[in-house]
Amino acid sequence: MISGPYNPTSDAVWLAAFVDTHPKTVLDVGTGTGAVALCLMARLDGIDMTAIDVSDEMLAAAKENFKQNDKTANFINADILSWRTNKTFDLVITNPPYFRGMPAAHNAHHNADLTLWTRKCIARTRPNGTFATIVDAAAASPVIAEMSAHCGDIKILPLFSNKNTAERVLLSARVGRAPHTTIFSGLPMNCDTILRDGLAIQDIVQRM
Repeated sequence: MISGPYNPTSDAVWLAAFVDTHPKTVLDVGTGTGAVALCLMARLDGIDMTAIDVSDEMLAAAKENFKQNDKTANFINADILSWRTNKTFDLVITNPPYFRGMPAAHNAHHNADLTLWTRKCIARTRPNGTFATIVDAAAASPVIAEMSAHCGDIKILPLFSNKNTAERVLLSARVGRAPHTTIFSGLPMNCDTILRDGLAIQDIVQRM
């Protein structure tokens, strides 16, 4: 159960399911109410989770959600675009604020510069660590370009609704790896084995 000033979407479930490693340390950037982090921790044990968000209201809701789900994390009230730290993580995961529009009442990020957002996330990923994200398909190009400039072993998985073009794109890359890109066959956004049964995406793509 996850509650708060923002209702999480299936994006959080998809992103958590896309992680194909078992990281010890994780940074969830723009954690919001904690949905991505909690979905990932429901799948994988033994994670040392750090959750960062610029909105104190969002973090308050995330802390309560972690408490209700008997999980713990290190919560940081800061802006990833200006956060000063030398710490890096096995996995940096983010469901960025890619939607355009008016600022939200809860003061969270909006209209984010996805190039800079991606760059800051990759900077917090340790060598050979993984950066993973989900974005609107129409906003994917700056993220992919920034990943290509700093990472290798790039994986791209489109998600389709009822359209014949992708609605979302799942992206991951490894820092310090050789340039290489894999584009998987797309999956439907209402895929029950992900959203209901909790199956990892790697278990599905291996059957394709």
